[in-house]
Amino acid sequence: MNKHKLTAQLKSDRAWPLLLILALAACHGGQVKTQEITVFAAASLTGAFSEIAAVFEAENEGVRVLLNFAGSSQLAAQLTEGVPADVFASANATQIDTLIAAGWIDPGMEIPFAANRLTVIVPADNPAGITAFEDLARPGIALVLAVEGVPVREYTDEIVAGMPPGFRDGFYANLVSEESNVRQVVAKIALGEADAAVVYDSDVTQDLTGQVHRIPIPEERNVTAAYLIAPLAASRHRTQAQAFVDFALSPAGQTILARWGFSPPPE
Repeated sequence: MNKHKLTAQLKSDRAWPLLLILALAACHGGQVKTQEITVFAAASLTGAFSEIAAVFEAENEGVRVLLNFAGSSQLAAQLTEGVPADVFASANATQIDTLIAAGWIDPGMEIPFAANRLTVIVPADNPAGITAFEDLARPGIALVLAVEGVPVREYTDEIVAGMPPGFRDGFYANLVSEESNVRQVVAKIALGEADAAVVYDSDVTQDLTGQVHRIPIPEERNVTAAYLIAPLAASRHRTQAQAFVDFALSPAGQTILARWGFSPPPE
């Protein structure tokens, strides 16, 4: 090989690493950067929001939704302690109001997006023979409720407050367990560890068929649980957070919520 050919070959060999680096950089530059948003949502929204998040991700390339489910009061406490998040969906207005007062949600950004009603559930074999809400004050009934401060418990206490004093005394005397969120309450009944519980209508999902039986609370005694959603003021991804809120309110989001037993938000 003559001198000129050797020099050309060496130049060509040296160019390959540079070309490879440029090619890799070009490939990397063509990828969509993943953006994660964290959504804190009431435990009763587990099924619905898992589906909503999956559809939202499919329609928004490069966005990943991280879900954190718990009792609304627990989630609000986590947020006030500084746990980062982008969206909060609460089963009542109380926790939203607390976060607005603390500066974690900008006033006016909260929006009602769904509603729910309460129901009594018993194990499928109904060992205590419960047939009506009034039976929950009968002596010897093992009753499970969510812990105080959780929205479903507050709604339950509101219903009980409208009952005669004798009922209220008997009802709370039967309380054998208080769970941190409504999903845990449902699990207790599905496993046959208590006679009855008060939960949301939407908690009686298809996967519980054959495990629990629903006993409606009379319409005149029942209450409407109003769910609200808002982006967090400290969110680092406000555009995506607002997009998720908008999707929950959209016809597609509302259809998913309805499929999971929720009603449209109160007007």
